[in-house]
Amino acid sequence: MLAASFPVLACTNFIVGKAASTDGSVIVSYSADSYGNFGTLYHFPAAMHDKDAMRDIYEWDTGKYLGKIKEAPQTYNVIGNMNEFQVTIGETTWGGRPELQDPNGLIDYGSLIYVTLQRSRSAKEAIKIMTDLVKEYGYYSSGESFSIADPDEAWILEMIGKGPDNKGAVWVAVRIPDDCIAAHANQSRIHQFNMNDKDNCLYSPDVISFAREKGYFDGLNKDFSFADAYNPLDWGGLRYCDARVWSFYNRFNKEVGAKYLPYVQGESSETMPLYIHAERKLSVQDIQEAMRDHYEGTPLDFTQDIAAGPFHMPYRLSPLSFKVDDQEYFNERPISTQQPAWTFVAQMRADLPDAIGGVLWFGNDDANMIAYTPVYCCTTKAPDCYTDKNADCVTFSFDNAFWVCNWVADMIIPRYDLMIHDLRRVQSKLENSFFSQQPGIEATAKAMYEKDQAAAKEFLTNYTNMMAQTMMKEWNDLAKYLIVKYNDGAVKKTNPDGSLVKPEEGSSAPLTRPGYPEPFKRKLIQETGDRFKVKEIKK
Repeated sequence: MLAASFPVLACTNFIVGKAASTDGSVIVSYSADSYGNFGTLYHFPAAMHDKDAMRDIYEWDTGKYLGKIKEAPQTYNVIGNMNEFQVTIGETTWGGRPELQDPNGLIDYGSLIYVTLQRSRSAKEAIKIMTDLVKEYGYYSSGESFSIADPDEAWILEMIGKGPDNKGAVWVAVRIPDDCIAAHANQSRIHQFNMNDKDNCLYSPDVISFAREKGYFDGLNKDFSFADAYNPLDWGGLRYCDARVWSFYNRFNKEVGAKYLPYVQGESSETMPLYIHAERKLSVQDIQEAMRDHYEGTPLDFTQDIAAGPFHMPYRLSPLSFKVDDQEYFNERPISTQQPAWTFVAQMRADLPDAIGGVLWFGNDDANMIAYTPVYCCTTKAPDCYTDKNADCVTFSFDNAFWVCNWVADMIIPRYDLMIHDLRRVQSKLENSFFSQQPGIEATAKAMYEKDQAAAKEFLTNYTNMMAQTMMKEWNDLAKYLIVKYNDGAVKKTNPDGSLVKPEEGSSAPLTRPGYPEPFKRKLIQETGDRFKVKEIKK
């Protein structure tokens, strides 16, 4: 069952309203967590199309051909999950009721995202385009939550199909207040909603009546919960999914975290709110760090038990559940996990021209193990290292960010505590340099933009590509450094600047052999008793 439903247990989105951020940005984050998926930075150039033009639709996850839809007369530049007007869309899959999936639908959730980004100039327009598309062509995928944002506002849209006999989808969209933060992580998050607030809540006309027809709901309209009707909560939805939302809320509002800890522990039925107020205003850097969370320092922290190994590895091997003597157990599923294809933190700002205001901070692999690089929304050429130019899902390349970042991460994970500080040094250096350069780069771009918009966009495209290549050089150097420093389980000695100490003579590098940490050695002896005790030899 877990293998069949794995996408339900995958991605994570965070949302920060413009009045809840330090600089007035609307912020959305996303991690595309999918084993085996080769991560690339998509690019769709702006284009004009003939009035009779059609577009082929292929399912995003599998590449399966689904059919054709009418092409828009004009499409906009899209880089990753942000378009030239700073519109950003992310998603998390929750599956929901399997009988509502429509195998005859022509639009899957991935195509819905990228087709819409090419056609929309605002978040609200994107919602209309998405819901109109599935109404006209049918919805192929299972239940989804979408983060949809622009420089002025952010929404969560939740959608599920109506089954093979009912074309289209039922859906509800709620605007996140400007002074709030929100999150979703593979479990439907919209419960009751205000059907009379047309400015902040949109929904399909049959969202309640269809649930009644199917037997999912029989109460008063005011008590209707989209989540309860279309994605009833189970243990996986609670602990693998909503627990990630809890961790995000707990990080930035301890009172909310304490209140809803019993919920994620399965001891309370009081569900978390869709959005909350943070204790302080949040920056892009804050959200990048939140994407690196493993429940550290909370009651859900799993870095101290035996499965974490001697070096407190904050990762677990899949599948998420396992059986011992017919009893089912589970692994924690944190925000940061080892399998992402890519991740981003989108920054959207209304006080700058769109070409400059929209930055997709992007990286391949786990947010914890990468350095986010700036990708401006006007970018017309994706950096080669973020494409499939030199590699694919089974072909390694030193020039490809997905593989080099995975290479570094997989070296560190088994000896996490021992090695992670070396990655942090490079990660911090790069990200701090990107943020320190940002005001100057954008001031230059803005001055250029006032005289020549095309020149400013080319400048930012070149900057985007240069920063990606800077990261690639640093990450390749880091990989080489790690294999040398930690070769064969020993640790080469280093100078104060981190460089490796060379021998004064001979060919043997100065090193230490740290062995296992003291707590792990004690666990080992508790488990093995006298098995490894040094004894006197009988003579």
